[in-house]
Amino acid sequence: MVCRVTTFAFEGIEAKPVDVQVQISSGNPFFTIVGLPDKAVGESKERVRAAFSAIGLATPPKRITVNLAPADLPKEGSHYDLAIALAMLAAMGVIAPDALDGHAAIGELSLDGALGPTLGVLPAAMAAQAMDLRLICPEVCGPEAAWAGEGTLAVPSLIAMINHFAGRVSLPAPVAGELAPPQAVPNLADVKGQDGAKRVLEIAAAGGHNLLFCGPPGSGKSMLAQRLPGLLPPLSATELLEVSQIQSVAGMLERGKLSRQRPFRAPHHSASMAALVGGGIKARPGEVSLAHHGVLFLDELPEFPAQVLDSLRQPLEDGAVVISRANRHVKYPARFQLVAAMNPCRCGGGPGDGACRRGPACARQYQSRISGPFFDRIDLFFDTPPVTAIDLTLPAPTEGTAEASARVQQARDIQTDRFEQFGAGDGRRPINADAPTHSLTDIASPDESANALLADAAAKLALSARAYHRVLKVARTIADLDGAGGVRRAHVAEALSYRRRPPEGETLSTARSLAH
Repeated sequence: MVCRVTTFAFEGIEAKPVDVQVQISSGNPFFTIVGLPDKAVGESKERVRAAFSAIGLATPPKRITVNLAPADLPKEGSHYDLAIALAMLAAMGVIAPDALDGHAAIGELSLDGALGPTLGVLPAAMAAQAMDLRLICPEVCGPEAAWAGEGTLAVPSLIAMINHFAGRVSLPAPVAGELAPPQAVPNLADVKGQDGAKRVLEIAAAGGHNLLFCGPPGSGKSMLAQRLPGLLPPLSATELLEVSQIQSVAGMLERGKLSRQRPFRAPHHSASMAALVGGGIKARPGEVSLAHHGVLFLDELPEFPAQVLDSLRQPLEDGAVVISRANRHVKYPARFQLVAAMNPCRCGGGPGDGACRRGPACARQYQSRISGPFFDRIDLFFDTPPVTAIDLTLPAPTEGTAEASARVQQARDIQTDRFEQFGAGDGRRPINADAPTHSLTDIASPDESANALLADAAAKLALSARAYHRVLKVARTIADLDGAGGVRRAHVAEALSYRRRPPEGETLSTARSLAH
């Protein structure tokens, strides 16, 4: 007789059903697990045997075969323990085989029979709900699984689960974890001076545009970037679910506590490609996925290896990252907003006594570390001037994060209504940075004067098609902040002023050839 129960294998944040089949037959005592298990899954038989012994059960002195179907799907991790143990208990007659009908299980067993924390419970609970199954998971993961809906069974140990199926105890339904209260964010009013940089930051927040600050050390680049999350609206219900699934797979959800604050990730420039885009032996999510629907801040941009930066070009364009392995491809969502900061040159490049003594060649050499195609994916470039002593002695600005975030929210509401009007869906966020190219002209609605200026600038500045469309998207965001129905010449002019300018003494064509 074959007893079976459903569990899940993870490919990215997608939980794929796995049929755990257990057969106990005559023959020499032998315990084997087949179905392409990795080492952690293979060691499950020792954890199951020890857990059975801890509760007074012995594995039968027979041939025990565990099959994980489909056999060609790689199985990784220790979360198969509970499903294997359940199917074995049914095969041994400890619980009725039909008691497992309509159930799925996920969890790691301890040697004493307790169930410990397990990664990926939220995606597994959502997959179980979609299959009309009741998920059995560790009690510590119950608050996380309960976010997927009712029907979850959270058990503290193997013996408690046996008593539940025998009808001796009734386990209470888990309660969804708390929704974390908003944390205090740095106030934009703390930044003195830099009015132009604050304007650019507000435009970036309103339209979700990628932004690069370039300026001497101490000009407030990092300080400004850290205040961007405070300008962004909280995660919507759909976005919260997507972000939480990634955090669940990465093991970042504590007791099922979710937060509507947008992620802000700031990896060090020594981060490897696997750390940034994801990878490793088990293809874990990287910083770009952990920043999904949030902000990825790259400080000291040219110090990142060129190959690592160029690996961001595809997720910046597609909103997803695909990690390729010899036998499979793992896809993680990665629709983030990039904010970067850099010095003009390796020496710092500040004015006065701090000016670079090597001249324009230093800036050209330093900025050439970043490829032209990467620069082409940045919407807003802003040179932050040094903050003077006079700026620091002035009183704090009266307008801070609260006022700017209100304008950002108003602009985003306009964009949401417009996306619904034009049906610009295809899974994108309702913000200008993600506006599809095929409907961009209708979304932007530029007048004749704006079109003429944009066409003239595209010819003189040799804008690529991507840069052309990004300028139009930025102009649309500026128009939304102004409350204008269509894009006018002034909006295009301001958007063009935020395009990248080559270092001093260098033509644009020379800059691009150096960047390549």
